[in-house]
Amino acid sequence: MDASAFILGENKKLVSDKHFVFYNNLKSPNGAVEHTGDNRTGDGDGDDEQLKVDLSTIESGVTEISIIVTIHDAAARNQNFGQVRNSFIRIFDENTEETILKFELDEDFSIETAVEFGRIYRRNNEWKFEAVGMGMKGGLQDFVDRFN
Repeated sequence: MDASAFILGENKKLVSDKHFVFYNNLKSPNGAVEHTGDNRTGDGDGDDEQLKVDLSTIESGVTEISIIVTIHDAAARNQNFGQVRNSFIRIFDENTEETILKFELDEDFSIETAVEFGRIYRRNNEWKFEAVGMGMKGGLQDFVDRFN
């Protein structure tokens, strides 16, 4: 499983290619969004992968951050989200470790290999979160095509 963030402008498209944060691009241009690194096994305690977001430093032209989780090499492994258990995202305060919200994927995505778990978006100069749970069967490339 791989976590990614697509940092979007008003047109719902990537602000730039460098605003796609994932295991091969760990930071957005100004560092407001940071991927802490790829956990290839899922072993160990705690969250498998983290995306750190500092909303106070997001560029003014950014209106949304879409959080996507994909299954690495899903087609080659013949895997999909219907086979995944205990899949969730959570938003927590890094200073207090307090969980602000948690969204568990409990749907049966029998053909999807990529899921938009949620989005952080700006409305009236305030940041909000919306759980989405929308899957695509073409993997990460489907979201790259959608947001480019």
